[in-house]
Amino acid sequence: MGRSSTHEHARSSLLTRDGIDRSLRRISHEILERNAASLDDLALVGVLTRGVPLARRISENLLRFEGLEAPVGSLDITLHRDDLSVEDPELKGSSVPFDVTGKTVVLVDDVLYTGRTARAAMEALLELGRPAAVRLAILVDRGHRELPIRADYVGKNVPTARGQRVLVNLEETDGEDGVIVVGD
Repeated sequence: MGRSSTHEHARSSLLTRDGIDRSLRRISHEILERNAASLDDLALVGVLTRGVPLARRISENLLRFEGLEAPVGSLDITLHRDDLSVEDPELKGSSVPFDVTGKTVVLVDDVLYTGRTARAAMEALLELGRPAAVRLAILVDRGHRELPIRADYVGKNVPTARGQRVLVNLEETDGEDGVIVVGD
């Protein structure tokens, strides 16, 4: 897989390329079903880094399934994180080339864990405007929430131990698709 660590002991494969594709197709269908009355106002915003290619893949599915061209943006949440410990954080920059005001915005990310990244993403998004609604789409929900946040669309629920990590590799960022759990 693209990212790995020699310090982690046990590894188990969670999703292959086919599993990721299947999960994203299901999420795409759920987005279409739950937003049927307001598809014209639907937009996708991926959380940098891996949420962006996932949002693009969902957008491609929406186009293929319903002919819907949902705009896609990318969100840098670096300055909104509450665990920022670096003096000079590396900013990648958000790119949301549409007005979010009045839209149903689906935030897309790879893993939901404590909820802190999702909270930071909502905060960053709300600085851009006032969406009619914000929804959360996640490839893997691993539990252990520290904040009252729940995903609206989930590819796979995977209970994990706190000492484990879920690593998502995507073709666009890592050269191949796959999700693994590493750790004790």
